[in-house]
Amino acid sequence: MVRVRRETVVGILLTSLPLLAAAAAASLFFPGSGERLVTLFMINVIAVLGIGIYAGNSGIVSFGHVGFMAIGAYASGLLTINPIVQKTALPHLPAWLASIDLPFLPALAVALVVVALVAVLIGIPVARLAGSSASIATLGFLVIVHVVLVASTDITRGSQTFFGIPRAVNLWVALPFAVAAIAIARLYRDSSAGLKLRASREDEIASTAVGVNVKLHRFIGWVLGAILAGAAGALLAHFLGAFSPKDFYFNLTFVLLAMLILGGVTTVSGAVGGTAVIMLIVELLRKLEGGVDLGFGTLPTVFGLTDIGIGVAILVVMYRLQDGLFGVRELDERFGWLKRASKPSVSSDNAPKITPVPAGGTLKVENLGKKFAGLVALENASFEIKPGLVTGLIGPNGAGKSTLINSVSGVVPPSSGRVLIDGRDIASLPVHAVPVAGLARTFQNIRLFKNLTVLENVTVAASALKGNGEDPMESARLVLAEVGLDGFSDQLAGTLSYGAQRRLEIARALALKPRYLLLDEPAAGMNPAETQELMHVLDRIRTKYRLGLLVVEHDLKLIMRLCDIVVVLNKGQQIAIGTPAEIQANPDVIEAYIGRRRSAGHAKREAVEAGGLQPGASGLTNPA
Repeated sequence: MVRVRRETVVGILLTSLPLLAAAAAASLFFPGSGERLVTLFMINVIAVLGIGIYAGNSGIVSFGHVGFMAIGAYASGLLTINPIVQKTALPHLPAWLASIDLPFLPALAVALVVVALVAVLIGIPVARLAGSSASIATLGFLVIVHVVLVASTDITRGSQTFFGIPRAVNLWVALPFAVAAIAIARLYRDSSAGLKLRASREDEIASTAVGVNVKLHRFIGWVLGAILAGAAGALLAHFLGAFSPKDFYFNLTFVLLAMLILGGVTTVSGAVGGTAVIMLIVELLRKLEGGVDLGFGTLPTVFGLTDIGIGVAILVVMYRLQDGLFGVRELDERFGWLKRASKPSVSSDNAPKITPVPAGGTLKVENLGKKFAGLVALENASFEIKPGLVTGLIGPNGAGKSTLINSVSGVVPPSSGRVLIDGRDIASLPVHAVPVAGLARTFQNIRLFKNLTVLENVTVAASALKGNGEDPMESARLVLAEVGLDGFSDQLAGTLSYGAQRRLEIARALALKPRYLLLDEPAAGMNPAETQELMHVLDRIRTKYRLGLLVVEHDLKLIMRLCDIVVVLNKGQQIAIGTPAEIQANPDVIEAYIGRRRSAGHAKREAVEAGGLQPGASGLTNPA
């Protein structure tokens, strides 16, 4: 059973209030033209929300959803067209289609099924694309729909006006559909699926590393958004009663995208607010477009004044407010209209218990290698990561450390070798399946979902674990307490201090309840106090949960104090493996760091002074 959060329900109500107020005002004070304008506003809100479900949550601008509006409009129109008009306007309509005469609501339902089928078909390739490639693909879909409609003269009357559609949509028909669209968009945004898609918008690599199947969630967002757009198209068709393919082409696409961008691409309230602002601008400029007598002079006719006004409005808002009028958070979140119930601080002793790794369990790296276009970046790396122990990975710049950790975690598929967890080769798994298999990681350059809250960052990872019966958000709160960030839950991740961001990245990895944790330069950029705090956190979690840690780090003092085993790479080759004391005395390691020409004693002394190779500082006691 899906549980709807109280915050989501209140957010839906707050966002719907302007629509209810506009409907009441139009009905009471501006019957006729006012009701018509507000009805069009409702339909546009549904269309903008349809685009926003995909574009706002994925970060990929879609030009194709107006194509779904066209499909919804023509499908619903064909199913409801007046039979008398049909015989004269569409004499060559196929017999099976000509015999259908449905009321509006059943026709709408059938039209949405048609839209969904097309969306699934187109969504399969589109979901595999990202960025500008995906946007261009959606534009291609819009062009294809337009050409097919124009060419199908027997069914659509081609470029001529398609008329005879019953005008079954008025203000009070459009209003419940608009409120339902707001509810659907907000419920999706706040759902686990919506949160994962928003995470991929912020950082696709990081979202994959916490178990998000990005292609799947882009596909879901695409299809759901297409259905809403199709509903908007059908409503518009039965509101206007007549239309043509040009009504569902570039001009409408520009206006709807302007509404979304002006209000704020990432929020439901932004979509509603942006639609209202653009419609007010259009109505005002439309009256001025034909020229206005001001008494003391006359404004000339300016063709295209409405489009110019929309463009200027976008430029002004984007110059001042890069994220639109409503920013990246919903109104109830941004202005605190809804105060979340305060959560008691959680002791780290009450943090979620990660099942200890069974005796004998281990992560084995066997003969791992990686080539890039013939360049050998890594060759024949072999070592083990054992439960409860910390394995360090060191080496000079360019030694292949990042390549190794990326290959182990599946971000970069290895060219040769295997990565085994209890005998299972995880190198052959999809990247998003590796974290669920028990292997989590952090990154050298911090990869947080900066426009999501601290709690949402960790919840994304916690929700990757299915069937454990736990609430991902509550699990996330407990993990945040483990790293001392439970007091920052509602703060945007991008506003945290550097050290707190590092700990948040570790918390996000811990939320996956991994058996093995890969940390890529966790202390990079930290001051001594932050590094010391990080040491305590890592020591506590590895002891408490018997995690196997692999730590890649340039800070040799940290490595020698923290690690039980150290692996050394140089020029893509594994040159040594052993305890910290053994590594400090290894001549190959000293040569790799200091150089061949120096004497062994002088090199070792310089290593101790400059790099922190401290004999005897063998690290923490072995808890295993």
